[in-house]
Amino acid sequence: MGRGRVELKRIENKINRQVTFSKRRNGLLKKAYELSVLCDAEIALIIFSNRGKLYEFSSSGMTKTLERYQRCCFIPHDNTHERETQSWYLEVIKLNAKYEALERTQRHLLGEDLGPLNMKELHNLEKQLEGALARARQRKTQIMMEQMDDLRKKERQLGDLNKQLIVKLEAEGQNLETIQGLWSCCGAEATENFPLHLSQTQPTECDLQPVLQIGYHHYVEAEGSSAPTGMAGTTIPI
Repeated sequence: MGRGRVELKRIENKINRQVTFSKRRNGLLKKAYELSVLCDAEIALIIFSNRGKLYEFSSSGMTKTLERYQRCCFIPHDNTHERETQSWYLEVIKLNAKYEALERTQRHLLGEDLGPLNMKELHNLEKQLEGALARARQRKTQIMMEQMDDLRKKERQLGDLNKQLIVKLEAEGQNLETIQGLWSCCGAEATENFPLHLSQTQPTECDLQPVLQIGYHHYVEAEGSSAPTGMAGTTIPI
């Protein structure tokens, strides 16, 4: 008894829909490959899943086949503007396909939307992540080594500068000791050549207070003389 005819409509069950898509997709890709081998035909097949995942097959390269398709479908006629519009439209389609593929790859690298991937695709993704991690670690190590080399150079420069400052300070200290020695020698020679006496160093105390004398001076009569020697009077200090 033969199998009944399947009604063509959207499968509501998500799991059944995914299983049917995988089976029919693989069958379609297989048929396209067999047709290209058996009949030596140039075939290009593009499939997008409901999640936006791209599946493609090309017997001679997708870009080459699309360019050939563009040349065949958009043969120059009398309407140049329409031809250019169609050419740009096809270019936009190709760019959108590349953009969606890159966006899916980015989501996969971030660990998102991994449900449609099979074991082989997950294994390839794991290899890509391991390679990226190894390169990142290698670059990190390289930067750290460069920073360490720079710090070593700065350390050597500071050490040389410190040695120069020490030598300069030692030279200035020796010059200062020489100057002090010269001053000491000069001071000793000056002391020997020009000695200072105690009487010169201590000023003589004298009473400079002015006085006023009133009266007459007292004269002492000289021996053997009848003339007076002084006058009587009073002395008052001012």
